[in-house]
Amino acid sequence: MKVFKIIVVVLFAISLFSCGSNKNFTASQKQFIHNNNNNNKEKPMRLFLITNKKDSILLRKKSAYIKPNSKNKTLQLFAKRLITTVRDSASLGVGIAAPQVGILKNIIVVQRLDKDNEPFEVYLNPIINYYSNKKRPTTEGCLSIPNITAITLDRSFEIKIEYDKLDGTHNIETINNFVSVIFQHEIDHLNGILFIDHLLKESNKQ
Repeated sequence: MKVFKIIVVVLFAISLFSCGSNKNFTASQKQFIHNNNNNNKEKPMRLFLITNKKDSILLRKKSAYIKPNSKNKTLQLFAKRLITTVRDSASLGVGIAAPQVGILKNIIVVQRLDKDNEPFEVYLNPIINYYSNKKRPTTEGCLSIPNITAITLDRSFEIKIEYDKLDGTHNIETINNFVSVIFQHEIDHLNGILFIDHLLKESNKQ
């Protein structure tokens, strides 16, 4: 009986480890993030563009859960590289999602224009739990869609989001106005949705 219990405990531990391993980066993702070059570790990453066929296929895929872990060096480095990429003079965006640099994980960076000093902040596994009926027409562009901007009409003025932070804390927050549009735009990326898809829906309604 004791032997049976030990086997059950060992199998349970193995299953937990196996599930946990799927929540982190794969070996190829780690290599891609670290870039095998210490001098490049915090430099901007290449943006994936819909004008590139292989990039476009990846941008249409859904991203996966990422386990928050303040001691995960790859996660911490990737967060820094995402911020560097979105702030890079060649792109100058107000938000970016992990798929836009080829990593299918639920990670976004948003510039909090509604906070002092307008910081760029990292959000893991963000989910929108509430969309207001009130809309905010907004001129949108996308780092992955060069030279195209257009007005979207269906973005909610206010949303309620749930997310994890790099330190492992879990948060719920209400966001409104333009910053809510940034969140909606970036979270769309995690689901393989681009802002031009909203334009198509709006044109079909007319």
